[in-house]
Amino acid sequence: MTVKRIVIFTGGNLSVELLQEIREDDMIIAADRGALFLIEHGIQPHIAVGDFDSINEEERIIVSNNSIRFITCDPVHKDLTDTEMAFETALDYEPSHILMLGATGTRMDHTLANVHIMVRAMQHHISCAIQDKHNYMTLTTSKAVVEHRDYKYVSLLPLTHEVTGITLDGFMYPLDQATIRMGQSLGVSNQLLGSSGTVTIDSGLLLIIQSKD
Repeated sequence: MTVKRIVIFTGGNLSVELLQEIREDDMIIAADRGALFLIEHGIQPHIAVGDFDSINEEERIIVSNNSIRFITCDPVHKDLTDTEMAFETALDYEPSHILMLGATGTRMDHTLANVHIMVRAMQHHISCAIQDKHNYMTLTTSKAVVEHRDYKYVSLLPLTHEVTGITLDGFMYPLDQATIRMGQSLGVSNQLLGSSGTVTIDSGLLLIIQSKD
């Protein structure tokens, strides 16, 4: 079975505004507390997955009874985070795009691990994004169109030792065949001039973060 887009709700920072991102034809996979969040707001996940150690037994039963499919595991002996379990489940459906909501939060280790999951999505030729109330993150190895999305800033950070040939069109601070190496802040806090802009690179892996205060 192949689907166009999968939205993963996981257990980090979730807000009611993010529910507006759901489209009618989306497949929804919820990880752990993300499933309870959806059900509490009247949305039934197609799949709920995780060890569900962040909710109590009564809430776990609610999730089980209100999800089309319920997948659980032992919290002690599992090797994957709940978000990665949801991602692995999503791969089975060969989507063209994965949007991860609730993938950021107070745990920086989980947030960075979820950014790395986006790298794995690219390896499977699947576009992937992480979104929360203040940020929208994507990756590119070649060319990306950045839409405004009501975020003020656009920052470019290398996820490889260096990213070369960075050229920006439609940005306040243009770049032409620039190189950014890890630890350099050249690409931080740029802004779009209009509704969209284009980022093109020659080599490397570039993290594009749109953000607002």
